Amino acid sequence: MGRQWGPAMRAAEQAGCVVSATRAGQPEAGSWSCSGVILSRRLGLVLCHGGIFTPFLRAGSGALTAAGAAFLPGDSCGDDLRLHVQWGPTAASPAGRAERGRPGLCTPQCAGLEPGPPARFRGRLLQPPRPAELLLLLSCPAFRGHFARLFGGETAKQWSFASAAPDDEVSEEEEEDQLRALGWFALLRVRPDPEKEAEAEERGPVLAVAPLGAVPKGEPLLACGSPFGAFCPDIFLNTLSCGVLSNSAGPLLLTDARCLPGTEGGGVFEARPAGALVALVAAPLCWKAREWVGLTLLCAAAPLLCAARAALCRLHPGAAALAALLPHEVGAPWGLPLRDPGPPWAAAAVLVECGSVWGSGVAVAPRLVVTCRHVAPREAAKVLVRSTTPKSAVIWGHVVFATQETSPYDIAVVSLEEDLDGVPVPVPTEHFHEGIVASNTRDNNTGATYPHLNFSIPITVLQPALQRYSQAGDLGSLRQLDRAPEPVRVVWRLQRPLAEAPRSKL
Repeated sequence: MGRQWGPAMRAAEQAGCVVSATRAGQPEAGSWSCSGVILSRRLGLVLCHGGIFTPFLRAGSGALTAAGAAFLPGDSCGDDLRLHVQWGPTAASPAGRAERGRPGLCTPQCAGLEPGPPARFRGRLLQPPRPAELLLLLSCPAFRGHFARLFGGETAKQWSFASAAPDDEVSEEEEEDQLRALGWFALLRVRPDPEKEAEAEERGPVLAVAPLGAVPKGEPLLACGSPFGAFCPDIFLNTLSCGVLSNSAGPLLLTDARCLPGTEGGGVFEARPAGALVALVAAPLCWKAREWVGLTLLCAAAPLLCAARAALCRLHPGAAALAALLPHEVGAPWGLPLRDPGPPWAAAAVLVECGSVWGSGVAVAPRLVVTCRHVAPREAAKVLVRSTTPKSAVIWGHVVFATQETSPYDIAVVSLEEDLDGVPVPVPTEHFHEGIVASNTRDNNTGATYPHLNFSIPITVLQPALQRYSQAGDLGSLRQLDRAPEPVRVVWRLQRPLAEAPRSKL
């Protein structure tokens, strides 16, 4: 990740942990686990995802969606709940100092080999799980409000935020529990160990929290979580993944950083100020119409901690001192506005809906949008276009051109009934530096799809035809895309050009 991420990586690993929940005396009942963020090592305060607590709620998961429910006390879970928190050694701890500089490779205990010494984390001894207690369950009301507005109502059936794939067998009750717990988190306190109170490990850096809105769209982010929860921590504990802030709606944030099941509750940090906590992972996997969406749903940390302070003061009148010790927001980076609209060209991207199919498009003129044929495949079809500038503007249009299925160019052109006011039109380049993303890659032999390997059509291929249509309404140049030469077709099929036929020796 380079020098840019050095401080952020150290801060993320020092704050990362994994939380597991079990039933007392019932090992056969299994365990539930997720990622978490250590708010204070000295006080033993940890923030994690609330989904692992739904099996223990006395009133069932319905208590999370009750009217006015913003937090629940720790005793809302049964007495059989047992919590443990595990983290890696810090560089300042005795274990970290003793192991500094040693090789980071090891044989994981989860490999099922012969029993050996205690598990090691990148060459350093892992700390044993520590018992903890649940202080409260809390949610961010603003996050839940934005989530209901964006993913509720008529569109709710199309969206899924379960950790399993749509084709996997998941009971309706389990899926409902996951949906109800979305946006809920838990504040824990690790029980102190008298033998280690004096160790430097129990101290640690003060966690910085980025204010809501201080991170602009497109800013690099670093996600730190433990895929698959408490499974094999010597391999998966505090796994790092980088991405950017893709978009935001209040405290509901989106990132393209890769997150897997079990990273719920993990922290997401920014590069500047180095290692400031931006958000916690709310849902690592998103599906729409049974299609995986490569974005992770986040809940901003600042309003969540603000809700935690208010809940602590209401539940425990004597906990005002504890609430005051929760991490506070740091100032916005110097010279950075609190709400940066992002690069101006980003506003040219629009959402295109054609029946039940949806996809992205690019505004190339005030009344002209280019999208993909597989989004709007039929000419003359009615299309709904949504832009972000002005906010949530909706304009109808129709498809004036769509390439044939045999064409290597996956292109459709939409003419709008009204102008897209305030939407900047991107300026095409003279070389192949910009283009429209046409598709991800699919292996027809195995049926596997690779959503992170994308193809794009260079704008230089489309610009002359689009310009001719804009000026004269002539579709002739666009029709030429259906008659692409064979070398172009070969490239798009990921095939090599045919070699010259060998001459016969006869």
